[in-house]
Amino acid sequence: MQFKHPELLYALFLLLIPIIVHLFQLRKFQKEDFTNVAFLKEVTIQTRKSSQLKKWLTLLTRLLLLAAIILAFAQPFTAKTNTFNKEKETVVYLDNSFSMQAKGNQGELLKRAIQDLISNVPENQKLSLFTNDATFRNTTIKALKNDLLQLNYSAKPIDNNAALLKAKTLFSKNTGTLKDFIIISDFQQINGSFQNEIDSLTHILAVKLQPVTTNNIALDSAYISKTTASNIELTVSLSNSGNDIDNLPISLFNNDELIAKTSVAIGKTAQTTFTLPTNSVVNGKISIEDTGLQYDNSLFFNINSTPKINVLAISNQSVEFLKRIFTEDEFNFTSTVPNQLNYNSIDSQNLIVLNELENVPTSLAAALKTYTEQDGYVVVIPAENTDAASYNLLLNNFNMSFTDFIEAEKHITTINFAHPLYNQGVFEKEVKNFQYPQTSTFYNINSGNTPILQFEDGKPFLTLNKNAYVFASALNEDNSNFKSSPLIVPTLYNMAKRSLKIPVLYYTIGNEANFDVIVQLNQDDILTLQQGTISLIPKQQYFNNKVSINTLERPSVSGIYNIKNKEETLQHISYNYNRNESVLVYQDITNTNHITVSNSITNTFDTIKSEANVNALWKWFAIFALVLLIIEMLILKYFK
Repeated sequence: MQFKHPELLYALFLLLIPIIVHLFQLRKFQKEDFTNVAFLKEVTIQTRKSSQLKKWLTLLTRLLLLAAIILAFAQPFTAKTNTFNKEKETVVYLDNSFSMQAKGNQGELLKRAIQDLISNVPENQKLSLFTNDATFRNTTIKALKNDLLQLNYSAKPIDNNAALLKAKTLFSKNTGTLKDFIIISDFQQINGSFQNEIDSLTHILAVKLQPVTTNNIALDSAYISKTTASNIELTVSLSNSGNDIDNLPISLFNNDELIAKTSVAIGKTAQTTFTLPTNSVVNGKISIEDTGLQYDNSLFFNINSTPKINVLAISNQSVEFLKRIFTEDEFNFTSTVPNQLNYNSIDSQNLIVLNELENVPTSLAAALKTYTEQDGYVVVIPAENTDAASYNLLLNNFNMSFTDFIEAEKHITTINFAHPLYNQGVFEKEVKNFQYPQTSTFYNINSGNTPILQFEDGKPFLTLNKNAYVFASALNEDNSNFKSSPLIVPTLYNMAKRSLKIPVLYYTIGNEANFDVIVQLNQDDILTLQQGTISLIPKQQYFNNKVSINTLERPSVSGIYNIKNKEETLQHISYNYNRNESVLVYQDITNTNHITVSNSITNTFDTIKSEANVNALWKWFAIFALVLLIIEMLILKYFK
C-alpha cells in the first residue's frame, strides 16, 4: 500500500493524546463512610470493573477512528510498483497485408481489428500507430478514426523484425518511461521469426488473429507458352491451399468484354490454356470466384502491338548470319559499309553491330560514344587484322581495350549462366559438357568485368561493360566455328532484345520494373501512368527515340495502366500483386521470448489497463471511520 500524501501520516502521533487522557486520571476522589460498609464495597468493585472495560473499548474505538480519518486524508492506494508515477508510451503495429482479408469469427481480420481498436483504446490516449504503408506519430484514436475506417490493404508486407525496428524509431529515447509495443497481425510464415529485441523497458504484446479457415485458391501466373502465325497460347497457373475442387470457373476478359470461359479441376495446382489471335491488342483480365482471399482472384495482363527493334550492321564482310538471326517479323535489320554510313541514322538504332572492321574511324568512334550515352547498344566483333589502336579509341569509352593478339587455338568452355543474356529460358539446366566452339586467333581483352563467355584458360571471349558487347575474336568461318555453335543465336538475339526493353506480359508490384516506350517528346514533356482516378509520374529518362521508365514502389494498386503523353495513350501496362501471401501458413509465436501473446485485442488492452490501474483506498478508510464513530456512540449509550 502506498500513499498520495504520506506527510499526513505524522498526524498519527496525535493518537498519544487520547492514550494520555485515558491512562492518567486527573480527577480526585473523596472517601465517605457509610453504615453498611460491606454492601457498598461490593457495588463499588463491580462499578469500577465495568467502567474500566468501557473506557478501554472507548479508547480503542477512538484510536481506530482517528487513525482511519488520518489514513483517509493521506489517500492510500495500491498499484504495481513498476507502473506507478511513470509516463507510458504506446506504439501499435496494425498489419494490413492481404492475408488479413481472411475471415475470422466476426468477419475480415483487418476490419474486425480496426473496430476493436476504436472500441478499446480511450479516445484521447496518446499513441503512435503504423501499418505496412502508413505511419501516424503521437496521435489519438479519435483523430485516427476516419483513417482507420478507410484503411486499405497493402501490397508491401513487412516482416516482424522490420516492425520491431520501426517501433523503436517511434518510441522516445527517455529511459524513464514504460513502453508498450502492440503487434496486431495474423503472423504469416513469410513474415519471418522474431530475431531482434528492442530493449528491456519495452513490453511487446502480440495479438495473433486467426482465420476460421485456411482454404484459398490463387491465380498464380500467366505466360505465353506458344506462338504461331495465327494464334497465341496463354497458359494460366493456379494454386490451391484448401480442399480439392472438381469444377472451378475461370473467365478471360478483354477490357470489360468476356471473350473466353473455361473450368478446371484443381488439387494443389492446376493449369489451363486460352487461345488468342496473333497480333491482337489485349487488355486482359483473368478472373476466378473464390471465398478465400480476394486480392489473388484477378490477374491483369497486356498484349500490345510489339515494336520492331532497329538493328544496324556496319561491315565490309557478309552479314548473312545476322540476317538469319534478326528476322523481319521482330527486327528492322539494315546493313551498310563504313564509307557509306549515314551518321544521321545512328540515333534511330537500338543496336549497332561493328562486324569485323579493320579499323574504326575517329568520327565513328565519337558518334558511337554519343549514341551509347543515349542508351544505345554496340556489339564489337574485331577482324583478324585489326588496327587495335583505332578500336581502343572506341573501347576506352567503356573502360576496355584490346591488348595482345594471340595466334593459338582456344576453346570457349565457360558460360555465365547468371548473366541476363542467358538466365531466362535459354538453358533448361546448366550445361557443363557440350561441343565447345573454338577460335584460331583472338585478342586479350582488358576489362574488369565478369565475362559472359570464357576461354578454357579463363580469359574473356565475350564481355559487357556499360552498353558495349565485345568479342575477343573474329567470327568468320576461317577463324572460328562460333557461327555454327548453338550459342550464336541466343547470344545475338538477346543482345538485340535487351537493347529495347519491350514491356512484358505484366509486372509484379513491389519488384523493380524497367521498360522502354518508343516516343518522341517535346522539351519538358513527361509520361504518366493512369488508371481510373489514379495518376502517377514514374521515374523516367528520355533518350533520342525512347523513354526508359523505372517503377518500384509505385504503382501500389493492381490493374491495367495507360501510358500517356498528355492526352495521348501510347500503350498499356499491367501490374499485379505479389502472390506470396496466398498460402495461409502461420507462425507459432506462443513460445517466443519476451512477448506476451493473446488472440484478442480487447483482452490485450484490458491487460494494459489493469497494469496501469491505481486502486484508491481512502473511501474504505472513510467508511471505516464512520462505522467506528457509530460503534463508539453505541458503546457510550448502551454499554452498562
